[in-house]
Amino acid sequence: HSIYALAAEQQVSIKKESGKTVPIIATGHLTTVGAKSSESVRDIYIGTLDAFPSSAFPPANYIALGHIHRPQLVGGLEHIRYCGSPIPLSFDELNNDKTILLVEFANGEFKEAIAKEVPRFQPMHLIKGNLEKIESEINTLAKQYELSQPAWLDIEVSTQDYLNDLQQRIQSMVEDLPLEVLLLRRERKQRLHSIDSQSKETLQELTPKDVFEKRLALENWEGKDLQEKRQRISQAFDEVVDDLINESELYTVEK
Repeated sequence: HSIYALAAEQQVSIKKESGKTVPIIATGHLTTVGAKSSESVRDIYIGTLDAFPSSAFPPANYIALGHIHRPQLVGGLEHIRYCGSPIPLSFDELNNDKTILLVEFANGEFKEAIAKEVPRFQPMHLIKGNLEKIESEINTLAKQYELSQPAWLDIEVSTQDYLNDLQQRIQSMVEDLPLEVLLLRRERKQRLHSIDSQSKETLQELTPKDVFEKRLALENWEGKDLQEKRQRISQAFDEVVDDLINESELYTVEK
């Protein structure tokens, strides 16, 4: 709020000098109460950021938020919004239109936000089913694209059998086709129902948090004190992962 106070002072100063009322626009990168996320949004629990209430925002004329990839209002307020990511950042976002927002002001006050659809240049597809169904869909998709711009695939295999050559089988299906498999995984409910399958999960099928939780599960956490300790350790891990990913994203942008 001290930053907002400085902005408000500057707003008054500009109006005195020019006679124009400029809007105060705030930005933030956080999760707010009730925001709908997607699988590509990292689970972070740092302080109160995971449940930041809309009532705690300063009275800016417009607040543009990031971190949640789906466009949405915050607390039903027209001037506090996530515009969403301009491109799909996970395959569960493929059915969502990607937009940017053109925000208009009148005399410094928010007037409206107009969504402008962002064209999609990289084809992406999610394929689910048994090996026979997957191969059929791969052959159908292959006819739609050229080798110069292959489509990206997320393939989820449903089978009762554990196939130790699953990756090789899928790769042979897309060999020499304008298709690139970015993610290959077994149907999660099949892995959860089979202890034997769980023991054979590969790192490709697990997130860093999955691996960390499996390691924590090997320890004894009985009792309130130990449970609280586990929660602190888990939160510290989330902070480290979030810092590393943010540094990686910043490096990519600067590069």
